[in-house]
Amino acid sequence: MIPIKLVGAPAVPSAPASSPSAAAQAANAYLKPGILNLTSLPPLALYVHFPWCVRKCPYCDFNSHEVQGSFPEQDYLDALRADLEGALPLIWGRRIHTVFIGGGTPSLLSAAGIDRLLSDIRTLLPLDGRAEITMEANPGTFEAEKFKAYRGSGINRLSIGIQSFNSRHLAALGRIHDGDQARRAIEIAHASFDNFNFDLMYALPQQTMDEARADLATAIASAAPHLSLYHLTLEPNTLFAKYPPALPDDDASAEMQDMIEEATAAAGYRHYEVSAYAQAGRQARHNLNYWEFGDYLGIGAGAHSKLSFPHRIVRQARYKQPKAYLQHVAAGNPVQEEREIGRGELGFEFMLNTLRLRDGFAVNLFAERTGLTLNAIEADLNAAEAKGLLYRDHQVIKPTALGQRFLNDLQEMFLGD
Repeated sequence: MIPIKLVGAPAVPSAPASSPSAAAQAANAYLKPGILNLTSLPPLALYVHFPWCVRKCPYCDFNSHEVQGSFPEQDYLDALRADLEGALPLIWGRRIHTVFIGGGTPSLLSAAGIDRLLSDIRTLLPLDGRAEITMEANPGTFEAEKFKAYRGSGINRLSIGIQSFNSRHLAALGRIHDGDQARRAIEIAHASFDNFNFDLMYALPQQTMDEARADLATAIASAAPHLSLYHLTLEPNTLFAKYPPALPDDDASAEMQDMIEEATAAAGYRHYEVSAYAQAGRQARHNLNYWEFGDYLGIGAGAHSKLSFPHRIVRQARYKQPKAYLQHVAAGNPVQEEREIGRGELGFEFMLNTLRLRDGFAVNLFAERTGLTLNAIEADLNAAEAKGLLYRDHQVIKPTALGQRFLNDLQEMFLGD
């Protein structure tokens, strides 16, 4: 958290006063008096989106596009730098605490491409000396030397999309890797990184309890510092939504979840967020910032931002299609959608994120991050507490065990009218 004092600048000159950029004009508008009164700004993170992948998975609803032969690496890196330069007036003087390079499959970038991207980020932004810099990677793209080069460029954390160690399940999920490649990815990760995460999914098509247990046992045996364990869901506008596979029923899925709780706890992993389990001190700092309603600047095709100013909080979304994004960056307007979050929405948006945390949040965080008093959601807090979904005292507000089980119902109580 930093006090509001928008002074100082990264190592790039500002636009001439006679011809301010669109971002500079927007920043000036956002600094005018408005509906809020934030006494401090939250920590700021940077998200970089890489929109290409080798093959679109049938369950994936992310902004990812299959590579058709090749992708324009240099053009895209040029666009990312221009996008970031254009956004600088919105975050002038603010330090970046975490960086996350997501996708798509960012590990399709060459070692030189990642090196250039991180060099551009360091040139344009004041990075915290202890910044967590994460890159998503898929086992089908793992090459030992390339990942060693990534580490040398400054990537200090990997998030690896394992999903399963069972080749049959990986084929059903449309993944480009098999079980042997998943296990090989573990070896490569250990060789160059001491901080990494595995994404693993359960309740897969025709998955048995023994198969789910075997997947988890392999992940735990790998000594990954962090595990993200997701229940497979059929998201709208995906191939699985159109042609649903046969999935374990609700009882079987619940048994798998109970197994996961017991096995991870026994192995020393703390379940700190809905789908996140970490060894001591290895929580994902970038994701924690999201869940604590921190700020983030998103650059790249389809990237989203949430930025706070003294009197307002703003959300942005970049153009999604890579070609459209490149064109609009060249024209100086990569932002497709932009809106200010209204006072009536802030309570719900804050609670939607923070209630995902098993230990909840400090009471004073609500006022710090929204500029509102807790009275704005007092009636909803009382109603949730009366239903046994929420615990609160003078220090903390958090979901109860019942609230964790019925989290969607708890979050919707703060939706208002």
